[in-house]
Amino acid sequence: MGSPSGPPFDPDDPDRERRERDTEPIPRIGPDDGPGYGAGPGLSDGPSLSDDVGYGDGPGYAGEGRSGRAWIRDPEAAYQPPQISEDELAGLRADATGATPRRVLPLEDEPSSLVARYLFPTERYRGEWKRHWIHLTNPLLIGVAATFVLGYLSGFLAGNNVGALTTIAVLLWFAVMGWVAWKVADWWYDRFILTNKRVMVVNGIVTRKVAMMPLVRVTDMKYEQTPTGRALNYGTFVLESAGQEQALREVKNLPNPNELYLRVVEEMYEPQAVEARLGKEADEAKADDGA
Repeated sequence: MGSPSGPPFDPDDPDRERRERDTEPIPRIGPDDGPGYGAGPGLSDGPSLSDDVGYGDGPGYAGEGRSGRAWIRDPEAAYQPPQISEDELAGLRADATGATPRRVLPLEDEPSSLVARYLFPTERYRGEWKRHWIHLTNPLLIGVAATFVLGYLSGFLAGNNVGALTTIAVLLWFAVMGWVAWKVADWWYDRFILTNKRVMVVNGIVTRKVAMMPLVRVTDMKYEQTPTGRALNYGTFVLESAGQEQALREVKNLPNPNELYLRVVEEMYEPQAVEARLGKEADEAKADDGA
């Protein structure tokens, strides 16, 4: 009698034996049927491949074996966060005693009266700098040279009873010294200013000049140091804005150029870090006052 889903049974069918042979189930070889991959001729005795192990001794995949989903990594299971020791972090922190130097110095609290008039209320003040004393080199050298030359000349003229020329030499010396004093006063009132919105240069005694550039428009910034600048710790800042000539493009003879560069870059790219540092310093100051 034939199967319900197949053709009727025919004992005289010549192809019946071939069909039965072709449809016989393939016997499964268990783990105990022989060593290695299985028993039988032509099979090696190497290690068996099961669904419970990966390749060799290396790390396995996220799945439990090599079949099916074993080739797909689980990103969350495979990712291991980097392990950073406390010794490695120690170099990045300033300790409680302040022994570890800070690359960016603490920010000033309040602007001077000279600068405050140029800031609007919602602007956050970050610091102001006078130019390096090297900026006064030429006026001071001229003053020293004039003192020696005109002093010698006035003495020589006075010894020869040339009173009119002596008076002129003395008056000329006073004029040179007045010019030197003017240059020193101009250096004192010349300030480079940084806020959270812009950089500014304010200079002039009688005629005040205020130049500024918004930080969002600064496309390139660099500083240059000559060998003398590296020895005396000053440099020239160059600021570019969309390739255009600006009133504030080159600022010469600024002190501590590396520290100033880091402060400007921090304000441009990490303003949240600046605010967090300022808040922490304010909290510490309040705690010290309360203690």
